[in-house]
Amino acid sequence: MNYIIILVIVAIILLVLVSSIKVVSTGYLVVVERFGEYNRTLEPGWHIVIPIIEYVRKRISMKITYIDIEPQAVITLDNVKITIDNVCSYVVKNARDAVYNIESFRAGIIYTATIQMRNTVGSMTLDEILSKRHEINIEILKNVEAITSTFGIEIISVEIKNIMPPEDIRISMETQMKAEREKRAKILQAEGDRQSSITKAEGEKQAIILAAEADKQANIRRAEGLKESQLLEAEGKSRAIEVIAIAEAGAIIKVNTAIIESGTNETVIALKQIEALKEMAKNPANKLILPNETLSSFGSIAAIGEMLKK
Repeated sequence: MNYIIILVIVAIILLVLVSSIKVVSTGYLVVVERFGEYNRTLEPGWHIVIPIIEYVRKRISMKITYIDIEPQAVITLDNVKITIDNVCSYVVKNARDAVYNIESFRAGIIYTATIQMRNTVGSMTLDEILSKRHEINIEILKNVEAITSTFGIEIISVEIKNIMPPEDIRISMETQMKAEREKRAKILQAEGDRQSSITKAEGEKQAIILAAEADKQANIRRAEGLKESQLLEAEGKSRAIEVIAIAEAGAIIKVNTAIIESGTNETVIALKQIEALKEMAKNPANKLILPNETLSSFGSIAAIGEMLKK
């Protein structure tokens, strides 16, 4: 019997010791009270909690959490009833304030976000709401964060998910948007046609300019080629005439030299000179300039020639 009592006491002690060990997972904090008052906040890891004296008040997640807020009916400044739903993300920064400053910080976030959304959207017209969604999100976030910071919550974002106007307004808006899209499409098409025409005209203009430039260059090159050809031809003729003249002059010199060396008389020499002059005169490039004395002597030379023929 005594052994049974001892075993029971040992089991109770072991149970108490085991229950006094608290393991806190990563991403969580645990708020501990002692005799009903806040004592400390347990970080991730293992801790000893005194049984009966200390009590785990609440386990708080320190992870980023999203709250999907239900759609809310809102009346805009121009008296249009719309339905808006949004999503809010938050993270707990102070576990003690989140536990003791508000009964349920999650409900407080939802309520605050809903009120601020209605206040912000209710002061705007439907067109402003549809075109300024980003500005609305910033305004709601600023107002909600000012309130939730008092109970240790940091609001990361408040985003509007859907804005649902009444059915008749939605149909009217869709018709207007369709007409606007068709208008923009026609404008873009007209602009494209205009740019295409301009580009085509510019291309044709450039083609004409390039063709004219090419013709100009071709004419210049042809003229330069003809000029070079004519210069080369004239230079060739000049050199040929010069060579012929030099050759004929050399031939005359050789004939005169041969006559002189052979001892021929002056009459034969004169006749040979006349024959040489006649041959030189046949060449159109040669021009003979004779003194008057030479011309006057031609008569006597011709008479001598006639006599020798007889």
